[in-house]
Amino acid sequence: MGSFSHFMQVMDWQGLWWLLEQLAAVLLCLTVHETCHGLAAYCLGDPTARAQHRLSLDPLRHIDPLGALMMLLVGFGWAKPVPVDPRYFKRPKTGMALTALAGPASNLAMAYVSLVLRNFLILAYYKSGGSGLLLEIIDFLALFVVLNVGLGVFNLIPFPPLDGSKVVEGLLPDRIYFTILRFERYGMLVLLVVLWSGLLDGPLDAARGWVLELLERGASWPYALLGS
Repeated sequence: MGSFSHFMQVMDWQGLWWLLEQLAAVLLCLTVHETCHGLAAYCLGDPTARAQHRLSLDPLRHIDPLGALMMLLVGFGWAKPVPVDPRYFKRPKTGMALTALAGPASNLAMAYVSLVLRNFLILAYYKSGGSGLLLEIIDFLALFVVLNVGLGVFNLIPFPPLDGSKVVEGLLPDRIYFTILRFERYGMLVLLVVLWSGLLDGPLDAARGWVLELLERGASWPYALLGS
């Protein structure tokens, strides 16, 4: 009985540690994503995000509870949108497109850097004979990569209010652009219905797999550089 109780305690601690790792990865993914939206807007002349203290790596300023929960459960989600005022941009549609693109781009960039670091650490792990700490970091980076790819790919869907819609809208004629803006307020409701229906599960999984494979190929150079 004592051995079984000890085993269950170990399992509980492992489960709690894994949950904390997931939560940390989710918060970091979402926080950097939203901060980069704000930074892009600020660089293009819009001080709104800075004035509302959204140029911050404090996750409490960015997290949407439902979006974070979706990240934990299915690997993609969202945060509170960074406020952007396109009137500050010299070219409003282009400015909105670049600001929107900054979020997913930051996630894909973090995924790539994490993959490169993970590959270096894998080499170090085997050359050092195995280290528990290195293995924990490697596992965390693997999780971080998957979540970043999921968040980046999901937000590139060209459907409002996701970032991909802003990128596509930047290429549309003004007449169509302003028509879409009038219906954008209903986008989140429609998106939630589609997500819960499961219609996007297959396409999203395929897109995430393709992007992950592409990034893994591009991040494999540490193996050739250091070799074993």
